[in-house]
Amino acid sequence: RIVLLCALCVDPTVQAQEITAPARGEIIGGHEAEPHSRPYMAHLLIQRANKSRCGGFLVKPTVVLTAAHCQGESITVVLGAHNVSQWEPSQQVIPVQRQIPHPQYNSKTLNNDIMILQLSGKARLTRDVRLIRLTSRRRGVKLPTRCSVAGWGRTGLMDRTDILREVNLKVISDEVCREKFSNYVPSSMLCAGDPDDRKSAYMGDSGGPLVCRGVVEGIVSFGDKNSIVPPAVYTRISHFLPWIKATLRGI
Repeated sequence: RIVLLCALCVDPTVQAQEITAPARGEIIGGHEAEPHSRPYMAHLLIQRANKSRCGGFLVKPTVVLTAAHCQGESITVVLGAHNVSQWEPSQQVIPVQRQIPHPQYNSKTLNNDIMILQLSGKARLTRDVRLIRLTSRRRGVKLPTRCSVAGWGRTGLMDRTDILREVNLKVISDEVCREKFSNYVPSSMLCAGDPDDRKSAYMGDSGGPLVCRGVVEGIVSFGDKNSIVPPAVYTRISHFLPWIKATLRGI
C-alpha cells in the first residue's frame, strides 16, 4: 500500500477556512525550536493551482535542497525564519531561478525524491542564515542512531502553527518501513521514527532535513497520510551524493 507524505507534507494554505486559523502545523511529538537555532532551515512557498508549502535546507549560498515532490510553477525561499506568519528582520526572501528534480524521480512511488533549487541570488550568510553539511558516503547511518528533524508541518491531523518545531527521533530498521510501505527502497531511503515514541515529521514538513550528528542524512519524503503514527520515510542523502555533486558543478 502506498501512502504518500507528499500529500501529507505539501500543505495547502489558502483555503478559506484556514486563513483565520494559525496556519501550518507542527512536528509530531516535538516542541518549539529555539529561535534561529537551525539557521540552515528554508521555508518554501510553492505556487501551484493551490499555494503550498514545504521545507528545505541551505547547502550553498545559492542552493537549497528539498524533496522533488515539492515542485511547483514557481517557488520562493524564505531563509532565517522562525515564525513564518510574520516578517522578521532575520528573514531573506529569494525566488528560485531553477528547479532541478532528480531525473529518475517517480511521482507515484516517490523513489528518488530529491530536488536541487538554484536561487536567483546569493543568500547573505549571517548568524541566522547558515549552511549545513551533507553526510559522506563513508559515514552511513548505524542503528540505533538518534537524529532530529524540524519543520513548520502539522502536529496532528488538523492542528497547525507557524512556529518552527523540532523533534528528536531514531533511525530504525528498514524492515519496519518495508512492512508498512510497499514502495520502500532501502538503498535510497531511510526509515525513522519509532512507533512507540510517537515522534515524527508530518504534513508540511516535506523537504526538511533529517540531521544526525551534525550533518544531513535524509530528506523528509513520505509517510502515512491518514495517521500521525510513525515511522516516516526519508530520502537517503548518501545514495545521491554523486548526482548532487555533479549537478552542483554545473550551477
